[in-house]
Amino acid sequence: MSKINVRSPYYITTGTVTGLNSTTIEIYIYTGTQTTSRPTTPTYNLEGFAVNNEVTFEISELVKDYVVQIYTENDYSTEILWVDYRTTQTINGVLQTQSAFIQLTAFNGYGYFEDGANPTNSSNLLQTNTKIFLPEVVGTSFDRVRIPVDTNLNHHVVFKNAAGTTLETVTTLINTVSSTQVAYVKGTSENIVTAVLSSQAGNVTTVEIERVSECKYTQRKLTFVNKFGALQYIWFNKKSTETLTTKKEGFKRNIVSGATYSTLNHQDAILTKNGKEKITLNSGYYPESFNEVFKQMELSEQVWMTEGVDPSPVTRPVTVTSSSLAFKTQLNDNLINYTIEVEYSNNTINDIR
Repeated sequence: MSKINVRSPYYITTGTVTGLNSTTIEIYIYTGTQTTSRPTTPTYNLEGFAVNNEVTFEISELVKDYVVQIYTENDYSTEILWVDYRTTQTINGVLQTQSAFIQLTAFNGYGYFEDGANPTNSSNLLQTNTKIFLPEVVGTSFDRVRIPVDTNLNHHVVFKNAAGTTLETVTTLINTVSSTQVAYVKGTSENIVTAVLSSQAGNVTTVEIERVSECKYTQRKLTFVNKFGALQYIWFNKKSTETLTTKKEGFKRNIVSGATYSTLNHQDAILTKNGKEKITLNSGYYPESFNEVFKQMELSEQVWMTEGVDPSPVTRPVTVTSSSLAFKTQLNDNLINYTIEVEYSNNTINDIR
């Protein structure tokens, strides 16, 4: 079954058909159980006229309008979309028999330019990095290991300790429910140092987990939608700086009364005033392989920031306002630290009306 990464174009083409006049396409976008939850009427009904005996539709932007990512701190979840379509051609003025349904899965991901047309992902692990850094365990409080996987490609995840002993095994089942296509396999032990993923095809991927101690600074976690359309997180362990920027609308007030005025009255009056809070974060030291992770975070359209770990973290939506990222290497920079600026995605004063 083909995947759509809806942040990149996805082309449906007839190919060259001699005498082709036009093609209509019915697109059904839905969630729930594949096929059985398909609506009775199409979400979109489009017609394209042939150029050089060929018709091409680009559907990603249409599908992206239906993508919804809900964030829950202690229970990550991502719902993909089912996209079914069928076409009808008109050849030499004669309407042809409608095609059978072709079924796609839509992820809120993307491909790079060099990935070519209709970029897809065939990995069971829905993140690029195979090493995860987490805060050191403090008492009974620690951030659990979460591994994002495609349940139709992944078979099971084995969590092991430093001695190589299996602590727990989680099996992911192939299914046809949109809300469970992406699974965030959670390791519940504080002693996990590796997660071994086995795909349905028998391929094995090992993810290393390292706990980082930080006794001086407040640790903050940025969770973002990565290029695979899954939630991924990275901890910022070093110095952070908070700033407030205000914006106001004002007017000149007439303070004259009875041919005099009080010097305590404001001539420059404020009609409305509000602010935006920003935080400059420093990542701490990460390996060079994390350049790709920071790149995907910069490109993400949805980001959340969390302070603290289980059982009482505080999470708020933020926007990454850093507009450039200089990739660093151990050869040039020795120890690699990234500085990222984020802004809370709301005004400081509650003005939601």
